[in-house]
Amino acid sequence: MPSFDIVSKVDLMEPDNALHTAQKEIGQRYDFRGTNTTLERGPEGITIRTSDETRAAATITVLRERMSKRGVSQRCLDVGDVEPAGGQTMRQLIKIKQGIESVVAKQITGFIRDGKFKVTTQIQGEEVRVTAKSRDELQAVIAAVRVKEFPVSVQFVNFRD
Repeated sequence: MPSFDIVSKVDLMEPDNALHTAQKEIGQRYDFRGTNTTLERGPEGITIRTSDETRAAATITVLRERMSKRGVSQRCLDVGDVEPAGGQTMRQLIKIKQGIESVVAKQITGFIRDGKFKVTTQIQGEEVRVTAKSRDELQAVIAAVRVKEFPVSVQFVNFRD
């Protein structure tokens, strides 16, 4: 039976490349001079260190622009709150979301079920498998899910006949 998987994955090289270009831009911009603004990628996500909240917001704007130019969806970024980091500095964490949470997976399966498609859906960990007897039915589901806005960016992988 034909099937495919709905996933939410980000190729981590693209955010890294966007991070490096954002670091270069922040190092060259006049409004960031003397603020000691840095961007670092750690295991938990991207950490912004800067002197105040307005610089943190401007840094996020620069990072979002660079990520959109690299083709990274804005929905995969989870921006945390600005918190004091000691001295005169502020810190903000941006997490990169990978996988589909169970709540969002239920939204996706509910949307497909409400669409009256002749398919079956299964939540398998952090992805949703869709199977049908007809390949055309699967393509209709893909088109419908692409149009619908979900809280995560979705990709379609493992299309099998």
